[in-house]
Amino acid sequence: MTDIAIKVENISKQYRIGLKEELHDSLIGKVGSFLKSPFSNLNRLKKLSHFDNDQNQDDIIWAVKDVSFEVKRGEVLGIIGANGAGKSTLLKLLAQITQPSSGQIQLHGRVASLLEVGTGFHPDLTGRENIYLNGTILGMTKKEIDSKFDEIIDFSGVEKFIDTPVKRYSSGMGVRLAFSVAAHLEPEILLIDEVLAVGDAEFQKKCLGKMDDVAKQGRTVLFVSHRMSAVKSLCKRGILLSNGQLSFDGPISNTIRTYISESLESFSLSKTFNITKNDITLKRVAISKEEIYSGDSFELEFGFEKSDYLVYQADITFHLVDEYGHLVFVGSTGRSNFKITLNNSNINLTCEIPDNLMNEGTYTISRLLFVKNRGTILNEIKDSFSFRILPKKQELGWMGEKEEGIIAPKLDWSTMN
Repeated sequence: MTDIAIKVENISKQYRIGLKEELHDSLIGKVGSFLKSPFSNLNRLKKLSHFDNDQNQDDIIWAVKDVSFEVKRGEVLGIIGANGAGKSTLLKLLAQITQPSSGQIQLHGRVASLLEVGTGFHPDLTGRENIYLNGTILGMTKKEIDSKFDEIIDFSGVEKFIDTPVKRYSSGMGVRLAFSVAAHLEPEILLIDEVLAVGDAEFQKKCLGKMDDVAKQGRTVLFVSHRMSAVKSLCKRGILLSNGQLSFDGPISNTIRTYISESLESFSLSKTFNITKNDITLKRVAISKEEIYSGDSFELEFGFEKSDYLVYQADITFHLVDEYGHLVFVGSTGRSNFKITLNNSNINLTCEIPDNLMNEGTYTISRLLFVKNRGTILNEIKDSFSFRILPKKQELGWMGEKEEGIIAPKLDWSTMN
């Protein structure tokens, strides 16, 4: 038996953007278009499914292009990349939901997948019926499904609703049951997309533990997520997709670093906005230095605009997370007892990050909140700004590896008499 579970050779998937419809200004033109619509729609479908080398390439999108890799049995592979990079399309190709335009995929073993909320479930069937339906599709006998049934129900936590049609389930309930079915029906290959983000934190933790158990049993797991902390904790190897192409394949830490480095190329010292809510507009977020090294001090700058004429006390709060999604700290004018009384239209604030605190890495302001009178959130912006802190300049006796820990404070030490 080969130790290769998945072999992907030069697979590509292309789509054609829908053709533009002809718009008619006159009634006669509209009537004529309506009468011809069955024939024109048929021609449109033929054109959308047919690709010629001499056709306009602007109409064609390569969701995945010339991707090749292998995955061994028992390996947990993380697949990361920006939105639209081709991650979900790749999993759909592996799950045989859609066929590649070119290339070859070899799968050695039964495949179970959790790609979208509700995937594989019939909405009119109960949870119990869908469990047996999915098991049958995987080639299991009723006796085999019976032996796993109680485990599936217990793990999913939906035992009270197991005889309720799944169309009545919340998105979280659907994901919990779908994951439990996919993980417990003993597939040789398990494909998991970003849908775990729908579940609560406790269930996500259970899912990561279960995927680790599945891998230890010699099964193969492919995991797509934007949560770098989850990918890093579960996977030892990762691949990075960029614009549908495989741009990196290696240890998961290196894959994540490459992804972050590529994503930073578009970042600058400042970012302008025009996001308005409740008469408060975020105008600008900036950083004071072009190059920041581990341990350096620097400033974050925030610009808002107020369009009403009310006078009230305001607070600015931001959540800073690292490249793996871990919360580093929460900065707040309220926590620092810095009072902002608004009586004019422009609000420009500076927050100093002290020296000997920040470690190297990539950081994002994941939440930026404008709060009125210490209680009412007037405006909230997510993922507003990202920046990078470079490794500390090498000193004698200290060679280049990143210091452990989210932060790297320089602490004062003394001897006790």
